[in-house]
Amino acid sequence: MKALLLSAALSLAASATFAEQAQEIGWTDLEGPTSSFENPFEDLTDLQMQTLARILRLDYLSETDANAKDDAASLRVELANEGIDADFLLEERLRIMTKLEAESQAPNTKLVGQTIRMPGYLLPLELDGNLAVEFLLVPTVGACIHTPPPPANQIVHVRYPAGYPTDSLYTPVWISGELRSEFDSHALYMVDGEADVDVTYTMEADSVIAYDS
Repeated sequence: MKALLLSAALSLAASATFAEQAQEIGWTDLEGPTSSFENPFEDLTDLQMQTLARILRLDYLSETDANAKDDAASLRVELANEGIDADFLLEERLRIMTKLEAESQAPNTKLVGQTIRMPGYLLPLELDGNLAVEFLLVPTVGACIHTPPPPANQIVHVRYPAGYPTDSLYTPVWISGELRSEFDSHALYMVDGEADVDVTYTMEADSVIAYDS
């Protein structure tokens, strides 16, 4: 018994020392580089935006509905008469979406390979009894379950063989360890089904403790 208590005490002391040595960061620190871009939709009226959205929907239907193709063509002419190139704007929409998605996945390379300490909420991926040995760390309570997933670079995939109790998923924790960049998708099981969540970061945690510890 004395040996077990001594081992536990040494483990806690090691975790405390490790946490002191780790660089404490917040979620915004995980964001990768971003760049500004000109918004091609900025000067459109609400009605013009609605017309553009209608064209987009009709384009999806036009492969099987000839009337949809004709309706989309009429709306294109309507916008052209107002000096607006609908096809150009739809191409810009795709370009901007691709750019924003890439930025939402980009890691902060200055933190990759660093020993860090950060807070968050855990979403279990693998359990050993009531202990989470693999989980996603997210910035807000209920993220991915009650709300859409955060950007990929705002989630950390954590492995922690020692396990952390899952008695309360609504209590924040601190994790410490070496932060690595390894983009992947993980299946998260929820009450209403399963969803794949994209993740930019991963960590083999050295310490997982309650936020108020």
